[in-house]
Amino acid sequence: MKTPVRSTRTLLLPGWQNSDDDHWQSRWERRFGFERLEQDDWLWPRRGDWMARLEETVRESERPLRLVAHSLGCHLVAAWAAHSQLTARVHGALLVAPPDLTREDLPPHLHNWRAALPGRAPTGLPFRAIVAASSNDPYGAIERSGELATAWGAELVVCGPLGHLNSASGLGEWPEGLAMLEQLGER
Repeated sequence: MKTPVRSTRTLLLPGWQNSDDDHWQSRWERRFGFERLEQDDWLWPRRGDWMARLEETVRESERPLRLVAHSLGCHLVAAWAAHSQLTARVHGALLVAPPDLTREDLPPHLHNWRAALPGRAPTGLPFRAIVAASSNDPYGAIERSGELATAWGAELVVCGPLGHLNSASGLGEWPEGLAMLEQLGER
Protein backbone atom coordinates (compact mmCIF):
# COMPACT_ATOMS: atom_id res chain seq x y z
CA MET A 1 0.00 0.00 0.00
CA LYS A 2 1.27 3.45 -0.93
CA THR A 3 2.27 5.69 1.96
CA PRO A 4 0.07 8.81 2.08
CA VAL A 5 1.53 12.18 1.12
CA ARG A 6 2.97 14.09 4.08
CA SER A 7 2.99 17.82 3.24
CA THR A 8 -0.48 18.02 4.78
CA ARG A 9 -1.42 17.02 8.30
CA THR A 10 -4.11 14.34 8.43
CA LEU A 11 -6.49 14.60 11.36
CA LEU A 12 -8.78 11.68 12.26
CA LEU A 13 -12.18 12.62 13.66
CA PRO A 14 -13.91 9.58 15.18
CA GLY A 15 -17.60 9.57 15.91
CA TRP A 16 -19.64 8.83 18.99
CA GLN A 17 -17.83 6.39 21.33
CA ASN A 18 -14.50 6.82 19.46
CA SER A 19 -12.95 4.30 17.07
CA ASP A 20 -11.80 0.99 18.56
CA ASP A 21 -8.44 -0.69 17.88
CA ASP A 22 -9.72 -2.66 14.86
CA HIS A 23 -11.32 0.38 13.20
CA TRP A 24 -9.65 1.56 9.99
CA GLN A 25 -9.07 4.99 11.60
CA SER A 26 -7.04 3.38 14.40
CA ARG A 27 -5.13 1.29 11.88
CA TRP A 28 -4.31 4.42 9.82
CA GLU A 29 -3.20 6.19 12.97
CA ARG A 30 -0.78 3.36 13.82
CA ARG A 31 0.51 2.74 10.30
CA PHE A 32 0.76 6.26 8.89
CA GLY A 33 1.09 8.41 12.00
CA PHE A 34 -2.14 10.29 11.35
CA GLU A 35 -3.39 12.17 14.41
CA ARG A 36 -6.63 11.49 16.26
CA LEU A 37 -8.59 14.47 17.51
CA GLU A 38 -9.24 13.48 21.12
CA GLN A 39 -12.44 14.58 22.83
CA ASP A 40 -13.10 14.91 26.55
CA ASP A 41 -16.32 12.91 26.43
CA TRP A 42 -16.88 10.22 23.80
CA LEU A 43 -20.12 8.94 25.37
CA TRP A 44 -22.01 12.24 25.83
CA PRO A 45 -20.66 14.32 22.94
CA ARG A 46 -21.44 18.00 23.27
CA ARG A 47 -21.42 19.61 19.85
CA GLY A 48 -19.98 22.92 21.04
CA ASP A 49 -17.16 21.23 22.94
CA TRP A 50 -16.25 19.04 19.97
CA MET A 51 -16.32 22.07 17.64
CA ALA A 52 -14.10 24.07 20.02
CA ARG A 53 -11.53 21.25 20.14
CA LEU A 54 -11.43 21.10 16.33
CA GLU A 55 -11.14 24.89 16.09
CA GLU A 56 -8.23 24.92 18.54
CA THR A 57 -6.43 22.16 16.66
CA VAL A 58 -6.88 23.82 13.27
CA ARG A 59 -5.70 27.17 14.66
CA GLU A 60 -2.53 25.62 16.07
CA SER A 61 -1.65 23.65 12.94
CA GLU A 62 1.36 24.88 11.02
CA ARG A 63 0.49 22.80 7.94
CA PRO A 64 -2.68 22.51 5.82
CA LEU A 65 -5.02 19.78 7.06
CA ARG A 66 -6.97 16.90 5.62
CA LEU A 67 -9.86 15.82 7.83
CA VAL A 68 -10.88 12.15 7.96
CA ALA A 69 -14.20 11.86 9.77
CA HIS A 70 -16.29 8.82 10.63
CA SER A 71 -19.96 8.80 11.63
CA LEU A 72 -20.73 11.71 14.00
CA GLY A 73 -17.34 13.15 13.08
CA CYS A 74 -18.83 13.98 9.66
CA HIS A 75 -21.43 16.20 11.32
CA LEU A 76 -18.66 17.74 13.43
CA VAL A 77 -16.85 18.82 10.25
CA ALA A 78 -20.04 20.35 8.78
CA ALA A 79 -21.00 22.16 12.00
CA TRP A 80 -17.48 23.47 12.53
CA ALA A 81 -17.11 24.63 8.91
CA ALA A 82 -20.38 26.57 9.16
CA HIS A 83 -18.97 28.67 12.02
CA SER A 84 -15.19 28.78 11.67
CA GLN A 85 -13.11 31.45 9.99
CA LEU A 86 -10.23 28.98 9.66
CA THR A 87 -11.66 26.74 6.94
CA ALA A 88 -9.05 27.88 4.40
CA ARG A 89 -6.53 25.84 6.39
CA VAL A 90 -8.40 22.65 5.46
CA HIS A 91 -7.36 21.12 2.17
CA GLY A 92 -10.13 18.51 2.04
CA ALA A 93 -12.27 16.11 4.01
CA LEU A 94 -13.13 12.45 3.74
CA LEU A 95 -16.52 12.03 5.43
CA VAL A 96 -17.31 8.38 6.07
CA ALA A 97 -20.72 6.95 7.02
CA PRO A 98 -22.53 10.08 8.18
CA PRO A 99 -25.43 8.96 10.37
CA ASP A 100 -28.98 10.19 9.88
CA LEU A 101 -29.56 12.50 12.84
CA THR A 102 -33.26 12.84 11.98
CA ARG A 103 -33.98 9.20 12.89
CA GLU A 104 -36.72 8.62 15.45
CA ASP A 105 -34.51 6.14 17.33
CA LEU A 106 -31.59 8.57 17.69
CA PRO A 107 -29.97 8.00 21.11
CA PRO A 108 -30.59 10.88 23.54
CA HIS A 109 -26.80 11.37 23.75
CA LEU A 110 -26.94 12.79 20.21
CA HIS A 111 -30.04 15.01 20.26
CA ASN A 112 -27.99 18.21 20.58
CA TRP A 113 -26.39 17.42 17.20
CA ARG A 114 -29.67 17.90 15.32
CA ALA A 115 -29.08 21.68 15.19
CA ALA A 116 -26.19 21.03 12.79
CA LEU A 117 -28.37 19.47 10.11
CA PRO A 118 -28.54 21.00 6.64
CA GLY A 119 -31.51 23.34 6.47
CA ARG A 120 -30.92 24.44 10.06
CA ALA A 121 -27.41 25.77 9.52
CA PRO A 122 -25.42 27.12 6.58
CA THR A 123 -24.61 24.39 4.09
CA GLY A 124 -21.90 23.76 1.56
CA LEU A 125 -18.40 22.99 2.78
CA PRO A 126 -15.79 25.56 1.69
CA PHE A 127 -13.28 22.82 0.86
CA ARG A 128 -13.30 19.69 -1.27
CA ALA A 129 -15.04 16.73 0.35
CA ILE A 130 -15.90 13.12 -0.40
CA VAL A 131 -18.75 11.34 1.40
CA ALA A 132 -18.17 7.58 1.52
CA ALA A 133 -21.34 5.68 2.35
CA SER A 134 -22.51 2.10 2.56
CA SER A 135 -25.66 0.95 0.83
CA ASN A 136 -26.83 -0.84 3.99
CA ASP A 137 -25.65 1.41 6.83
CA PRO A 138 -27.94 0.73 9.83
CA TYR A 139 -27.53 4.34 11.01
CA GLY A 140 -28.39 6.08 7.77
CA ALA A 141 -30.01 5.15 4.48
CA ILE A 142 -27.95 5.68 1.35
CA GLU A 143 -30.55 8.23 0.18
CA ARG A 144 -29.89 10.31 3.31
CA SER A 145 -26.13 10.07 2.73
CA GLY A 146 -26.75 11.38 -0.78
CA GLU A 147 -28.77 14.29 0.59
CA LEU A 148 -25.99 15.16 3.02
CA ALA A 149 -23.36 14.94 0.28
CA THR A 150 -25.41 17.29 -1.88
CA ALA A 151 -25.99 19.74 0.98
CA TRP A 152 -22.28 19.73 1.82
CA GLY A 153 -21.23 20.07 -1.84
CA ALA A 154 -19.36 16.78 -1.61
CA GLU A 155 -18.83 13.92 -4.01
CA LEU A 156 -20.75 10.78 -2.99
CA VAL A 157 -18.97 7.41 -3.23
CA VAL A 158 -21.18 4.37 -2.58
CA CYS A 159 -18.97 1.63 -1.15
CA GLY A 160 -21.46 -1.25 -1.42
CA PRO A 161 -23.17 -3.16 1.40
CA LEU A 162 -20.58 -2.72 4.16
CA GLY A 163 -22.65 -1.70 7.18
CA HIS A 164 -21.46 1.36 9.09
CA LEU A 165 -17.96 1.25 7.54
CA ASN A 166 -16.44 0.53 10.94
CA SER A 167 -14.53 -2.34 12.54
CA ALA A 168 -17.64 -4.56 12.40
CA SER A 169 -17.52 -4.16 8.61
CA GLY A 170 -14.21 -6.07 8.49
CA LEU A 171 -12.44 -3.43 6.39
CA GLY A 172 -8.99 -3.93 7.87
CA GLU A 173 -6.83 -0.98 6.78
CA TRP A 174 -9.49 -0.14 4.19
CA PRO A 175 -7.30 0.59 1.14
CA GLU A 176 -10.33 1.89 -0.79
CA GLY A 177 -10.78 4.61 1.82
CA LEU A 178 -7.11 5.48 1.68
CA ALA A 179 -7.42 5.81 -2.11
CA MET A 180 -10.31 8.27 -1.59
CA LEU A 181 -8.16 10.25 0.83
CA GLU A 182 -5.39 10.40 -1.76
CA GLN A 183 -7.92 11.71 -4.32
CA LEU A 184 -8.21 14.80 -2.15
CA GLY A 185 -4.62 15.38 -3.19
CA GLU A 186 -2.20 17.97 -2.04
CA ARG A 187 -2.36 21.72 -1.79
